[in-house]
Amino acid sequence: MDYRPFVDRLLPADPTAVLVGRAQLPGETGARIVTVRDGSLVDITRTAITMSDLLERPDAVDVVRTAPADERWDLDAALAATLSGGAEAPRLQSPIDLQVIKAAGVTFARSMIERVIEEKAGGDATRAQEVRARVSDVIGGAIGTVRPGGPEAARVKEVLLAEGLWSQYLEVGIGPDPEIFTKAPVLSSTGTAAPVGVLDRSTWNNPEPEVVLVVTSAGEPIGAALGNDVNLRDFEGRSALLLGEAKDNNGSCAIGPMIRLFDEGFDLDAVTALTVSLRIAGDDGFRMDDESRMSEMSRTLPELISHTVGAHHQYPDGFVLFTGTLFAPTQDRDEPGSGFTHKEGDVVRISCPELGTLVNRVAASENCPPWTVGIRAFFSDLADRGLTGSRAKVPA
Repeated sequence: MDYRPFVDRLLPADPTAVLVGRAQLPGETGARIVTVRDGSLVDITRTAITMSDLLERPDAVDVVRTAPADERWDLDAALAATLSGGAEAPRLQSPIDLQVIKAAGVTFARSMIERVIEEKAGGDATRAQEVRARVSDVIGGAIGTVRPGGPEAARVKEVLLAEGLWSQYLEVGIGPDPEIFTKAPVLSSTGTAAPVGVLDRSTWNNPEPEVVLVVTSAGEPIGAALGNDVNLRDFEGRSALLLGEAKDNNGSCAIGPMIRLFDEGFDLDAVTALTVSLRIAGDDGFRMDDESRMSEMSRTLPELISHTVGAHHQYPDGFVLFTGTLFAPTQDRDEPGSGFTHKEGDVVRISCPELGTLVNRVAASENCPPWTVGIRAFFSDLADRGLTGSRAKVPA
């Protein structure tokens, strides 16, 4: 598909945003570390050969702003090539490489209730409406103000247990410990304009528009991007033990378009105020618009980070953290009561002015481009380009 109508909105609206990403040149296997300066896409790979190297530096923002340019390309041409799939210029890829891809689940009350519904419906979309009515009668809207892990949460748990409605999703939604899981393997994420995948045999699924935090090995959040944590509701609804099949397939983890680093004008507090918009447009004429307001999260971002990294678990190459979504679609697409599910060809646009636009077209995971560049191929490519002997030094 030609995504070029999105080219003017692909990157953040703020011209002072410090952006870093990865771009693949025509004919190359690996990717270059790139930034944006004065209308150009600038290669800074000789300064930091991997994104992990760069983001572990305490002076990462200064490096991105001032590192010598190995090569330059016209920014508009690169964005157009990214969105059209053309080979006339570099194309943006997923902006991360060696970072572990983690995710937090059930961090918004509305989506938490939908997780309960899909569990109680056994992953059957046709039963969801009936279960939704019962859950709503018992829980109502007040649960959205319950502080996870607090005394009120314990009282809510007692009521729901008595009604036979307690769920593993409520446990992680309002209990003391959040859901933190590994979303996808290192190097498997895709970027903007790449297909996003759902298993061909899934009959109930949806995108999950999220803010993705970029965190160092020391647990310091240093930037953010947009993400699509594609989910198969029928699989996870049947059993939480199917989370791996529901969440980790070809094309099921999209991140982009670039990482916006924290600086004087954009920080973690700014992330908590973001509103992330979602638009789904199908070849059948279907349209859906929604948004996630980060201010409605049940848990704080520092809390999610502290449950991911610390004395209990280290990530020596850093990690990214999908922070959860408010989006849990109930709008019927076909038959009344059947709810929403993807169809092949859907165009999913996730955007906010501060981070840009992540746009992807839905395909069966079985038909998405296979994942071929793993860790061995990644380092072989660096060696072939003569970069492994000039590995960037990380200041102490």
